[in-house]
Amino acid sequence: MTEEIIIAGFGGQGVLSMGKILAYSGIMQDQEVSWMPSYGPEMRGGTANVTVIVSDERISSPILTIFDTAIILNQQSMDKFEKSVKPGGLLLYDPNGITRHPARKDIKIYQIEGARLSAEMGNTKIFNMVILGAYMQVKPIVLLENVIRGLKKSLPERYHKLIPLNEDAIRLGMKNVTETVPA
Repeated sequence: MTEEIIIAGFGGQGVLSMGKILAYSGIMQDQEVSWMPSYGPEMRGGTANVTVIVSDERISSPILTIFDTAIILNQQSMDKFEKSVKPGGLLLYDPNGITRHPARKDIKIYQIEGARLSAEMGNTKIFNMVILGAYMQVKPIVLLENVIRGLKKSLPERYHKLIPLNEDAIRLGMKNVTETVPA
């Protein structure tokens, strides 16, 4: 099993963190992983994306142009990466701020309202964990217990008190993802 993923959005949405947690989770499952971030010079608001590969086999290169899965969190990323999903692949997106929804008919498309759900939970910083939960529901390549271990590894210890909130956000995302059919 090899899963090649692009996660893309604005800086500040937790794109790189989500990728890092996914990579750590793969390590916890004794898989080979690659985590390759890309972002603009802006601290927040600029574009950010990360390529994550989780595999049972050695990874020959972290550089990809097509992906099994695209997790899209803004319109610029939709415009750039929708066409990069392999036929038969998966596109997961948050509709908040999306003006042109995905239209491909040769991939599976899922939607999760991560911005709305994290706001309803009272903490928009867990947005990325809602999105990660949705991904885990439709493509369970990592186990929840390993994601929690990945959170412990990637979060500074002073934030470990927030791990239960992050776990709740992941579970909420798992329950609220829906498959969509392009018009």
